[in-house]
Amino acid sequence: MFDLTYLQSAAWLIYLIGVVFVLTRVSFAQFKQNKKLQHLVLGSSVSVFGLWLFRVGVEPGLDVHFLWLTAMTLLLGLRWALLAGFCTLIVSTVAGYDSWQMFGVNGVLGISIPIVISYLIYNFSFHKLPRHFFVYVFVCSFFAGAAMIAVKMLLMSGYYYVDGIYDADTIYDSYLLLIPLLLMSEGMLNGWTMTILVIYKPTWVYTFYDKYYLHGK
Repeated sequence: MFDLTYLQSAAWLIYLIGVVFVLTRVSFAQFKQNKKLQHLVLGSSVSVFGLWLFRVGVEPGLDVHFLWLTAMTLLLGLRWALLAGFCTLIVSTVAGYDSWQMFGVNGVLGISIPIVISYLIYNFSFHKLPRHFFVYVFVCSFFAGAAMIAVKMLLMSGYYYVDGIYDADTIYDSYLLLIPLLLMSEGMLNGWTMTILVIYKPTWVYTFYDKYYLHGK
């Protein structure tokens, strides 16, 4: 159907294995019965896809857009966030905003790793740091969101260089130089999203517990 490099083929295989693994770890009976969960998962996928439409770039593939994956992870939890990200990537690829050759690479480096690391930061914060509202917002949302866009862009840069698609100078000048410009914006986007959600709709947020973050504080 299309030509794949060795790295692209490996990424396809790793990503599909990961998606199948996650599918075996979620309850679709619960999903079918839980209307709120359906709305949150599908609504998150649509919202992230809408945000991903606004992208800019100099070279094909070296485009940038906000991720919003940290907020989605905190909202849905690890497993459903991975599946929502998969749905978003499917729609984005079918719509022609991403290529099928890059499907596996985007899935592994652009979605799965940022989501998993975001959840690990939340997990570390929950168990090792004071359980306070501002810790949740600044560490789990703002800091994690900013860090994840940097991680994603560094990983994608490494892929483009190793696979021989672009040379180091092109990657640095057209892509990596944009990281400092995006850190604050991505962090604020995720931080404000979670602040609004935990204030007005805390029952929607899978990772937020009033008894730990608010009561007695």
